[in-house]
Amino acid sequence: MISPIEASNLKSLSGIRHGFFTRQGGVSGGIYAALNCGLGSSDDPANVSENRRRVAGHLDANHSGVITLYQVHGATALTVDRPVAREGLPKADAIVTATPGLAIGVLTADCTPVLFADAQAGVVAAAHAGWRGAVAGVLESAIAEMERLGASRSRIKAAVGPCINQAAYEVGPDFEAEVMRLDSSSGHYFGRDLGPKPHFDLPGYVVDRLKRAGLSDIDAPAPCTHENESLFFSYRRAQQRKEADYGRQISAIVVT
Repeated sequence: MISPIEASNLKSLSGIRHGFFTRQGGVSGGIYAALNCGLGSSDDPANVSENRRRVAGHLDANHSGVITLYQVHGATALTVDRPVAREGLPKADAIVTATPGLAIGVLTADCTPVLFADAQAGVVAAAHAGWRGAVAGVLESAIAEMERLGASRSRIKAAVGPCINQAAYEVGPDFEAEVMRLDSSSGHYFGRDLGPKPHFDLPGYVVDRLKRAGLSDIDAPAPCTHENESLFFSYRRAQQRKEADYGRQISAIVVT
C-alpha cells in the first residue's frame, strides 16, 4: 500500500497535495522492490511506469505519471506546464509548475528531496539537492523560478524529505575540501565525533540554505535513507553491498 510521508506545513495547505513516497506499495521486485520510480534504473520499464502511475493517482493528478527531469546534480530550475516525454528529458534538478493537476517530482536515493508550495499563488516546486546541487544553489534557483511565476518568498513553505543523515554520511578529505572551497562557511556541518573521518550533515545544510534564502516556514521530516532499508532506497547502501544497481524513491507535489 502506498503511504507517503507528508510534511505538516504542506499538509495544511488547501489545494496542495504532496508526498515523500517510500519504496512501499509498488510492483517492482528484487533490489527494486517495490515502488521504484527511477527511469534511469535497470528495472523493467513497465514496472517503473506502473509505479509512477500509482503515485500520480494517489496525488489526483490529471495525467498518468509524475513529471521528472534528467537530474545532473546542478543548480538549474525549469518550469513545466504539460507532461514531458520520457525521451529527451531536459537536464535540470528543480522543477516548477503553476498548472493545476500537473504532478511534478524528483527522484532520490540518498540526496535530499525538497518540496515547495505557495498555495495562494498556486505555484509548487520540487528540488533534487545532493551536496553538489545544494552548494551550487539549486534551492535558490527553485525559489527564484517560483517567484517568476508569481510566488512570494514570504509565503513559500518548504519541506525537506528523506535523505542520508549525518551518522551514515562519512566523507573523505577531498569531499570536505571541495565543499569548503565552494562554501567557506560550511565547516560546522562536518561532524568529528562519529568516526575516524568527518560526517557531513546534508539535511542540516539544506535546511540552513533554505533559511539563508529567506524562507521561514520549513518542515524537515528527513529520516535516513541509508539506515531505513524497509522504507527507502539508498545509493550508498547499494555501493557498500556491491549491488549492480539501485532503486529511486520519488517525492512529488501537485496543485489540485
